[in-house]
Order: sequence, then structure tokens, then C-alpha cells
Amino acid sequence: MSILLVTSSPRGSASHSTRIATDLANRLKEADPDSSLIVRDLAGNPLPHIDVDYSSGIYTPADKRSPRQAELVSASDAAVDELMAADAIVIATGLINFSISSTLKSWIDHIARAGRTFSYGKDGPKGHVTGKKVYIVLASGGVYSEGPAIQLDHAIPYLRTALGFIGLTDIEVIRVEGVGMGPEATDSALKKATARVEQLALASRNASLGAAVAA
Repeated sequence: MSILLVTSSPRGSASHSTRIATDLANRLKEADPDSSLIVRDLAGNPLPHIDVDYSSGIYTPADKRSPRQAELVSASDAAVDELMAADAIVIATGLINFSISSTLKSWIDHIARAGRTFSYGKDGPKGHVTGKKVYIVLASGGVYSEGPAIQLDHAIPYLRTALGFIGLTDIEVIRVEGVGMGPEATDSALKKATARVEQLALASRNASLGAAVAA
């Protein structure tokens, strides 16, 4: 199994989403001794936000692209190749101004590629990135999974829509919420998220063992 870990928090080692997502990715790797782990740190090495050179470059034949167009398309191709090669994708983000980080949005702009990750036909759009498991780790200062603030969470609905559009529909969400409500709330949120990570890792381990027995 190939695991792709995508982190995006600008908080570095203080990031709760990065911490929990990294723990999950490592546990998934441990569940399958033959698995590999690729890490894309969008905060440390952000993809360029799309611009006119990117928008024109992806529709320009390779031998006709300017150096700048070639550079941008190459970066996009690398991101798409990583995604297509992965069996499981772990995505980490904080809830920033009620949505995802701008670096993660840029990653989505690069992997949503007509002709590569989706296409349009007579029956409408069709996603080509299928058969993969996605885990989203979302950290937030408040509680947005329930209660009066639920409508302010635009991160998870957007990610489900964007990822689903390219074929990624098997999505598990792990929330680390309430971390801005004091040390006790933070500790509780981290314990809850860690417990969920352990459950998911165990499920993955059992699935790997089952597949090995069947083989």
C-alpha cells in the first residue's frame, strides 16, 4: 500500500492537525509492513497558486510551453502522479476563517485536472481517482461538528465536494475541535482524535491481515 500524507498547517510542530494526521499515516504504514509513505508538506513547500501561466500551460502542447508554463505544469503533474499512485490519502488542515488553508486549496487546484483526474462526457463529469481511502484531519478552535456553529464549517463540505468530483468518495473525517477553548478542552480533543486514529489503524491492520489470508 502507498500512503500519501498531505499537511498544510502554517503552525509547524504546534499544529494539532499535522500531529494527528502524521500519527495516523505512521500507524497505517505499520499496519502493512510492505507499505510506503510519501509526505507532501504544503506549508514548508507550497505549490504555487494558479495563475495565467498555469491556466494556459496545461492546455498548451509540451513542446510549445514557455519555461514558466513548463515549470508550473511539471509541479502540477508531480502532485497528480503522487495522488494517483496512493492507495490511501491522509489530509491535514486547520479550520482557517471557516475553511481550509490556502496552501491546501492550491493543492486541490493542481490535482483537479481535466483529462487526468476528471473528464466530462455525455452523462456529465466523471472522476478518475477511484478505489482510494481518504482520511481528513481537521483541527478547529471551536466546535463545528454540531451545535450553532455547524453552518460555519465550510471546510469539510468543500473537501467532500472537491474530492468527490475527482472520484474520491470514501472519506473518513477525524476532528480535533475545541482546541481554542482552554487546556482541558484541548487535551480532551486530542485524546478523542487519538482514540479514533487507533480504531482506524486497527481496522486497516485487520483488513491487511484478511487480504493476506485470502491471498
